[in-house]
Amino acid sequence: MPPDYVGKVVIDNLPLLLEGFWITIWLSILSSLISLVLGTVIGVARIVPFRPLRSFGTVYVEFFRNTPLLIQLFFFYHGLPRAGITFSAFESALWSLAIYHAAYVAEAVRAGIQSIHRGQMEAARSLGFSYLATMRYIILPQAFAIVIPPLGNLFIALLKNTSLASTIAVAELLYQGEVLDSRTFRTFEIFTAVGILYLCLTLPLGGFVNLVERRLARAGRGA
Repeated sequence: MPPDYVGKVVIDNLPLLLEGFWITIWLSILSSLISLVLGTVIGVARIVPFRPLRSFGTVYVEFFRNTPLLIQLFFFYHGLPRAGITFSAFESALWSLAIYHAAYVAEAVRAGIQSIHRGQMEAARSLGFSYLATMRYIILPQAFAIVIPPLGNLFIALLKNTSLASTIAVAELLYQGEVLDSRTFRTFEIFTAVGILYLCLTLPLGGFVNLVERRLARAGRGA
């Protein structure tokens, strides 16, 4: 076998790998946005004075944090059709990833909110702000500044967890790697390329999170 075959098998199949690469990016972006919105709502629900909402938020977080993501993927893709609710493979992966990671976003947001001095809430309410307005304009902006680093790390984990979507035939990066491996039997070369493409996503994102964390730390010391 010629020496250049190692690189050639990857180059010849690069379009298919890149197709999976872009699907991984879109799946990560969309599920991250949904999990951020949903997780913020659940995080606020966990600390509101209304007990039923607090209980709902607690049940949500405990349930989704303590059940495997893979089971949730199978539930969306294989289970819900039994109840007449059908999602495509991509939609099943999207909602599973978003709902699962929203539980972790909720905990990060809750911790950020609780780190804000309680006097700020009391001062805003005494000035006539409603509870929701106080959260929106005063508490949440400060809380998000605090939780940006953990949220960044969470979204890196979400990006890596998109590989589980291959189990329900979403044509993302790992799935395309498995397809190429079955065609070429060049397992080492194909999955080395897959790993490098994942690094092309996670390393810049990790560097950005570290940069933001350092800037926030400097800003905090300056204050």
